[in-house]
Amino acid sequence: MGNIQLFPVQGSTLAPEVDHLLYFFLAVSAFFTLLIFCAIFFLAIRYRRRAANELPEAGHTGYTLEILWSVIPFGITMVMFTWGASVFFKAARPPADAIPIYVVGKQWMWKLEHMEGRREINELHIPVGKPVRLTMTSEDVIHSFFVPAFRTKQDVVPGRYSTVWFQATKPGKYHLFCAEYCGTRHSGMIGWIYAMEPQDYENWLSGGAAQGSLAENGKKLFQDLACSNCHKEDNTGRCPALPGVFGSTVHLTGGATVKADEAYIRESILNPQAKIVAGYEPVMPTFQGLVTEDQVLQLIEYVRSIGAKPAPGSAPNSPASAEKPATPGAAPAKR
Repeated sequence: MGNIQLFPVQGSTLAPEVDHLLYFFLAVSAFFTLLIFCAIFFLAIRYRRRAANELPEAGHTGYTLEILWSVIPFGITMVMFTWGASVFFKAARPPADAIPIYVVGKQWMWKLEHMEGRREINELHIPVGKPVRLTMTSEDVIHSFFVPAFRTKQDVVPGRYSTVWFQATKPGKYHLFCAEYCGTRHSGMIGWIYAMEPQDYENWLSGGAAQGSLAENGKKLFQDLACSNCHKEDNTGRCPALPGVFGSTVHLTGGATVKADEAYIRESILNPQAKIVAGYEPVMPTFQGLVTEDQVLQLIEYVRSIGAKPAPGSAPNSPASAEKPATPGAAPAKR
């Protein structure tokens, strides 16, 4: 029995905080469960009817007791809410220096790709002591990325990106599951996360077959799809120039604005008519069905890579260039 573990090992920085909150919930629940059952037994015996014609006496108490059993539970629930919200916000906000990794769920496997180009299926290698941010989507149905040792679970939904992050605290091999029923072979959609010492991780990362980084592969795909014919860097094309776009504010037809993030670029590739950039015509074709989710991620990384260095002498999203605001048309030319 000494080898039976009630909870999974704590393998991340978030795991102890989640466990402590759970212990508090369990303690409060156990305390009030015992209190209520004891009160039921005591009151059932103390105020039982002793004779057939006995009538209960009407009793009136002050408001003190009423206030106490209203205020005390309210205070406890506020503690639960505040504590739980703090853990949630911490889990929902990846650190700025987190290592980005892309994940695509597919019946019935996890496909993962590092920025350097290393690809994995149902396995993920990460360094200990460094935060890792996963940007995830699905090719078919809803999946759920669940790592019990990290106390991490995030739904992976088709057509949108979801983000989760964690930081491993000890080297080891940890279970990876899909926690959302996704079809007949759902139980086989499992894998492993390998937390490695930083030097071992660097050795592993550099030891794989050279496949090119995500941005490099995205650039090649961008050229193969002839996106540069419309997305010209000198801003003379039929579609906006892409340098300096990622992370900026894009002005749309009708006066609305949107941040050029991963979700916006993805939408610009697969559904370009959804948001039209001010000053441009809706001429970009859809690439839905022509590029896979993996290729979309490559294009996004390419746009991100050129977004870090705006085109010389131009400020794509500045008020001075409002007549042709910039936009992330994702690789395949944006409208």
